[in-house]
Amino acid sequence: MLRRLAIQNYALIDSLDIEFPGGLIIITGETGAGKSIMMGALSLLLGAKADVSALKDNARNCVVEGEFDVDGEELILRRVISPAGRTRNFINDEPATLASLTEIASRIVDIHAQHQHLLLADADYQMRVLDYFAGSSQVLEGYREVYKELQQTRKELEELDIQIARSEGEREYRQFQFDKLHEAKLKDGELEELELEQNQLANSEQIRENICSAYALLQPMGISLVQNIKDAAHILQKSSNFVPELEQLCNRLESCRIECKDIEDELETLQDRIVVSPQRLEQVEERLSLLYSLMRKHQAGSVEELIKIREELQVQLQGADRSLVEREELVARVSELEERRGELAAELTELRRGKVAELGAVLQESIRELQMPHAVFEVSMKDAGKYTLQGKDSVEFLFSANGSARTALLQKAASGGELSRIMLCIKSLMARFTGMPTMIFDEIDTGVSGSIADKMGELIGRMGERMQIFAITHLPQIASKRGTHLLVYKEFDKDNNAATKIRVLEGEERVKEVARMLSGAQLTDAALENAKELLKENK
Repeated sequence: MLRRLAIQNYALIDSLDIEFPGGLIIITGETGAGKSIMMGALSLLLGAKADVSALKDNARNCVVEGEFDVDGEELILRRVISPAGRTRNFINDEPATLASLTEIASRIVDIHAQHQHLLLADADYQMRVLDYFAGSSQVLEGYREVYKELQQTRKELEELDIQIARSEGEREYRQFQFDKLHEAKLKDGELEELELEQNQLANSEQIRENICSAYALLQPMGISLVQNIKDAAHILQKSSNFVPELEQLCNRLESCRIECKDIEDELETLQDRIVVSPQRLEQVEERLSLLYSLMRKHQAGSVEELIKIREELQVQLQGADRSLVEREELVARVSELEERRGELAAELTELRRGKVAELGAVLQESIRELQMPHAVFEVSMKDAGKYTLQGKDSVEFLFSANGSARTALLQKAASGGELSRIMLCIKSLMARFTGMPTMIFDEIDTGVSGSIADKMGELIGRMGERMQIFAITHLPQIASKRGTHLLVYKEFDKDNNAATKIRVLEGEERVKEVARMLSGAQLTDAALENAKELLKENK
């Protein structure tokens, strides 16, 4: 329940801080006194759109704060509007999103504003009433989770199909490119090796001839130059004891011998390795031609780049394969969700159908108590022919005020006053099933008067025995019901500036207020007596 409401700098309210009891709270006041301002501030607290034009003083923040008792725990909601139009929201003094604040508020306060009876023409609202009565709200919540997931999964599948279709033609081309690169069996450094081999093969005869000539020069007249150097060193060694410099020359000759021997051996090896093979030259040139062709085709500067392109193509092809696997998974998930959706929809239908007739009967009985003794109220449910957020059912409220067996759609058959009474009955019924701690009626009595208003007041009073009810009214029949009576009024300062105030009425003050509602500004003795009688009857 709402225990306290504090408002600062909102419309005609400079500062207001009021505590509320439980039960029925009646709010009255002359036209223009500021009842709508109170409702606006409370609506703002509960998540309504903020408007900087509502600030009384454009130099200060507007602050609306409410303290609630929710199952014995204190809950504080606060909204702050800056002169610049920036809005901040708080839950128990912690910053919060507007969505979070609105979600919490929707579970603790229900505001029935003027003209809200137009909701009775809304099929979703009618279904909500049936679900509360049938106790199917929890099943509906589960159904909606499945329904939304199914919609999302279908969307993902559709987007994936578009992606697959777009890439299908590209896939064949990528596969062709990959296959060619894969068949080429590319190796790092291969191009340089082949280019060197190609040059050697193309000049192999000249190379062999040059090697043979060089080798022959190392063995003039058939005598090995290496052996001659060895022999020269041996001769000089004999005199090295007498000429020390000869020892060094011997060493140098030995070094030359070793080097010449290595050169001679390597020339012999190279001579054997250089092969004159037109067949191998053809193979190498074919391989080079293939590599050059692939490099031109892929605009690559090396075999290494070709290998990288091949790897990228492989990743792309694997990604396409994963898309097909993902599609299979999504198709399976869609099928699973469709099955689950059908099961939950059938469960909803069963729960609703078991209560639809009873709901009509309960509301009809309640409506007849409000001066419509011959009213007929029925709830009709049928297969909607498609799945929606509400399930697979559609519901209609049918009504006749004159007892005719022929009913019509509620919004077409009922007058404004009748709709107000019917809405009150529905709100009373829903309050029992939702566990809503606070309900606010903003002139739900519009379009009714006399004994009808008295009956509506009785119904509101009974609701006040189970929960906190705020009833903003202009009818004395409701204002006189047992409960706390608050008066909203204007007060003017010395500069004739108006400010909205609110206070509790008791005793004679309450008698005068009810009398004013009976007779207008001019209080008569008859009005005062009638007011006393009304208040006495409702003690």
